[in-house]
Amino acid sequence: MTKQKIAYIGTGAMGKQHIYKLLKDGYQVQVYDKYPEAAKTVIAAGAVWKDSPKEVAQGADLVITNLPLPHHVLENMLGETGAVEGMRPGATWMDFSTTDYHNTQHIAKEAAKKGLFSLESPVSNLSHMGVDFCNASFYVSGDREGYDLSKETLDAIGKISFFVSNTIGEAQTVKLLTNLLFYTAMVTAGEVYMICKVYGIPLLWMWDYIRASQGNSFVTEQVSPFIFDGSYDYSCSLEITVKDTDLTVKLADELNVPLPLGRIVEERYREAGQKYDAHDNHVKVTKLIEEDNNLDLRVPDFTASSPYGLDRSYVHSEERVTDSFGRIKPLPYQLEYTAPEPLKDENLMDIAQSLTDFMAYINYLILGEANQLGKNMGLTDELLVDVIRWSCGTSWVFDNIDAYQPHPEIVEKIKSLDFGSKVKLPVIKKFLAYLSI
Repeated sequence: MTKQKIAYIGTGAMGKQHIYKLLKDGYQVQVYDKYPEAAKTVIAAGAVWKDSPKEVAQGADLVITNLPLPHHVLENMLGETGAVEGMRPGATWMDFSTTDYHNTQHIAKEAAKKGLFSLESPVSNLSHMGVDFCNASFYVSGDREGYDLSKETLDAIGKISFFVSNTIGEAQTVKLLTNLLFYTAMVTAGEVYMICKVYGIPLLWMWDYIRASQGNSFVTEQVSPFIFDGSYDYSCSLEITVKDTDLTVKLADELNVPLPLGRIVEERYREAGQKYDAHDNHVKVTKLIEEDNNLDLRVPDFTASSPYGLDRSYVHSEERVTDSFGRIKPLPYQLEYTAPEPLKDENLMDIAQSLTDFMAYINYLILGEANQLGKNMGLTDELLVDVIRWSCGTSWVFDNIDAYQPHPEIVEKIKSLDFGSKVKLPVIKKFLAYLSI
């Protein structure tokens, strides 16, 4: 099969990695970005620059958009010099953005008038391992013929793809429900680390302890370092995460899903979006808890083992580990972690254990809310398992869902420890209030 000629619109952090992979695999790639500076490295690697979406789409078999917000996708596809005007009949448009599916449906309707195939294909990063190693998954819905024509290209970019539905909108649902798992773990981890800071539990010790516990997740494993070094993670902007949580709540309203914990999480991200610059790094949401308590969560002389941390020149090890599902991570990440030596203070050990049990329980509950979103959209149980596994990477509760025994009594235990007397914990306080009803 002849390789498709690719037009790629959006050369940000994720787009760059995709383009490098396509070029390495022998694809012809034309690129466009609103900011030409952002495309310099991919042009140096062999991509061909074009001056507008219309020009980049000319002669392409597959036009990919990978952009931050819904209106960016609309402008690049249907604007005055939009890509649809440059595409030939029989070509495919595939949107990698996480956007409002009503927007995607509108563009697809216009594209169909020109004989174009349209697909929504939101990308799951598997956090940083997805960005760096094309260890990503794609959830695709829309024109099946376009998917079949483009599957080889998708396989070149990432690890695995799933055709979700012929109906545009259902793939976005999958991405939003999996993002919900990330964002909930993110705000919970920030407040857990603040409890540890105030009570004198060393942060690196707690990180090791969480990673060896049922409370571990892709967030605690891979994103904690960006809190500790104060970089807040350069791989994604706060604007995108605020947009995603807003879309998730709107989707829940549309599908009649209560989403109680998810709404608390959305409220926290909205607060961060109102307080900080839209282009700040997305983990900046944890700065809220730092400012609430006038304490930072820095670890002296610590730098994340990632090019998205303080050391932007960091290069990942070529040595990698692969888990039983086929998900890839580079060293120093491990498949399993060994618990650190216990703290000498029994009270602090009790706090640490209680916090990891609480994190596991929250991961379990938000998984239930995410599943409900999927079920109300009509997704099968089998598909939900696949997409969550391939979106979230390591998550002890989900990877061991048959073995995990939820303990609702952990709510009363956390309340009895009365952390709120020493630490301001807006999110956990609201979680506890809801879970105590």
